[in-house]
Parts: sequence; C-alpha cells; structure tokens
Amino acid sequence: MKEGIHPDFVKCSVRCACGETFETFATKPSINVDVCSKCHPFYTGRQKLVDTGGRVDKFRRRMERMQEQE
Repeated sequence: MKEGIHPDFVKCSVRCACGETFETFATKPSINVDVCSKCHPFYTGRQKLVDTGGRVDKFRRRMERMQEQE
C-alpha cells in the first residue's frame, strides 16, 4: 500500500435506532443506523414496518380507497 493516501482506520461505535450499540472498526468514529442485525426482519423472522415519511399510511389509505370502489 502507498503511504499517506489511505484514511485512518479507527475504533467505531455503531448505534441503531432500536437501541443496540456495538463497536467495530471504520474510517469514522461513530455511525448511526436505522436497522441492525438485532432488529432486521431477515434475521429476526418478524415483520417490521419502517415508516419513512408516512409512506405506509399513504399506501393503506390508497388501498382502502381502491377497496371502496369495488
């Protein structure tokens, strides 16, 4: 590797929205994430709706309107 062109590799604290925290190594000292392996549906087997900006509610309202029209 060439000297002086790579970023520093430091110990990093990762915080998830569910409250889980763990340490790893990265180029930043801290990272905030929305979903981790403790709360991701693929690993937990549970369905979890992550509502970003009311998209789930908007979808449900649209589906209700479609069912009313039938």
